[in-house]
Amino acid sequence: MKFIVSSTALLKSLQAISGVLSSNNTLPILDDFLFDIGENMLKITASDLETTMSVKMELNMSEEPGIVAIPAKILLDTLKTLPDLPVTFSINPENFAIEMLAGEGKYKLSGHDGEEFPETPVVEEGNSLVINSITLAEAITKTVFAAGNDELREQMSGVYLELSEDKISFVATDAHKLVKYTRFDVKSDVETAIILPTKPLSQLKYILTLHDVDVKIEYTESNAFFTFENIHLICKLIEGKYPNYNAVIPTENPNKLQIERAPLLNSIRRVSIFANQSTHQIRFKISGKELVLSAEDIDYSNEARERLNCNFEGEDMEIGFNSKFFQEMLNNTDSDEIIIEMSQSNRAGLLTPIDDENKDMDILMLVMPVMLNN
Repeated sequence: MKFIVSSTALLKSLQAISGVLSSNNTLPILDDFLFDIGENMLKITASDLETTMSVKMELNMSEEPGIVAIPAKILLDTLKTLPDLPVTFSINPENFAIEMLAGEGKYKLSGHDGEEFPETPVVEEGNSLVINSITLAEAITKTVFAAGNDELREQMSGVYLELSEDKISFVATDAHKLVKYTRFDVKSDVETAIILPTKPLSQLKYILTLHDVDVKIEYTESNAFFTFENIHLICKLIEGKYPNYNAVIPTENPNKLQIERAPLLNSIRRVSIFANQSTHQIRFKISGKELVLSAEDIDYSNEARERLNCNFEGEDMEIGFNSKFFQEMLNNTDSDEIIIEMSQSNRAGLLTPIDDENKDMDILMLVMPVMLNN
């Protein structure tokens, strides 16, 4: 087997899928990229058994089609140091010894039998929908941070994708915070729901932002398949039933606080430095046109207090929040102003951005309160 390829193009393709590689693989072959050499076409695959990602690229030249597994780390490290030039790969089909020629350099490494690489799942009879890559990237960005990481509650460690004939929703929660991102411009022929693991979604997120194309999502009972341009990603779905998240979203919220997002975020960042570093508790004291943020750490005699202007409708109230969770919410909101809706100091607060421009999108964020120390 032999092929010639641009070093820069190959590195770019490998980097697009290298995020799938795991540092603690159960199978040594999964430390490799699988190269499937065709007629002037190369398909490269990376897998950790749960997620499989492949990319196709054109070759300058190829002889004798075949497959070989090439160690990922040494190949990536070598390509990163090369300028943009043609690289010739020669593979011995008997022992899978690999020779790379690049400019004046000659490099040898040991490959492995590509037949040992796990088989890639194929799309069976399933359902599908099409979504724009920028839209999908935004949906992932706005939700994936809120997913849990508790192994005992695996369903909550993923993003719940609800599909219906008039909209689709992405939901993530870890029981302390919840985000629901809805698109009304994307629809499904079938009303159903699946739970997507966060690792492949995070991997997709970075690649999707580099493109503005349609992404085809196909799904069966056990797998989801994402296809766009020359990239294909397959991931195992999380099994089980997602918790009834609607039950925790309060519907009666008479107290409404409208405030500029950036000043609030900066204020919380400063005040939270003085909070207890185990609870991260920050106090919101709201009355009339004034919001007072305060935090203290009694053990170290640390204390901070800041006042902000706001618009508030409702009864004066005090409520405590985890400042880390609140900052995550605000960091993942784009609008200049937000509304925080509350009912009581022991009930969840709802955070929604004020966005009059995009009628096709709706986002709701929920953060649970913390018990205030009086």
